[in-house]
Amino acid sequence: MAFLMRVELPDVPGSLGALASAIGSAGGNIEAIEIVEHRRDGVAVDDVLLDMPPTVMPDTVISACHRLDGVRVVWISRYAAGASLRMDLEAVESLTGDPGSARERLVELVPVTFRCDWAVGLRRTPEGVVVTTATATAPDVPADVEHWVGLRAARHLPSVLGWDSTVLAAVPVGGPDESVVFGRRGGPEILSSELARLAHLAALAASISDAVR
Repeated sequence: MAFLMRVELPDVPGSLGALASAIGSAGGNIEAIEIVEHRRDGVAVDDVLLDMPPTVMPDTVISACHRLDGVRVVWISRYAAGASLRMDLEAVESLTGDPGSARERLVELVPVTFRCDWAVGLRRTPEGVVVTTATATAPDVPADVEHWVGLRAARHLPSVLGWDSTVLAAVPVGGPDESVVFGRRGGPEILSSELARLAHLAALAASISDAVR
């Protein structure tokens, strides 16, 4: 069972080794570690991708970490099986690299980050729903896509006539009048955990682009 944990620890030699030992003693296995930040107050922030057997509870790992001086678990959450922590973090880096085009960049990143075939960005206007950006592999969008916008949360979409083998999902970007839709031809099914990851990236893209408007 995969979990992603963000932890604060002293930015000194040996801290990461002590953390790894504590996690191992609690029954967790470290799959990857990404350094998020080195703060001026001498604290490092790391993201740790964990693989834990069903018999090990997250609270057990958290307690083991908190027994170390200066270590604090900021949060821990389930992570999609087979997901790439590096892919998600590279997506975040790409979004922040060009804030003004973060929304468009999100569409470009979705096929690689979520291993799908295509993605399109949509926006509701007074004239109707229009495509704002699309990957080169995206098919022609059907005429009636009103239900592809107006979303309150990331969700699966019903199949489209003629696309029976394509599974679809959509996520609002900065509000219900804008969304990103992606499709996988022939599956596999889109996991709820993937929708959660997509929602986080969409919210980040909206925040980044709105900050420079």
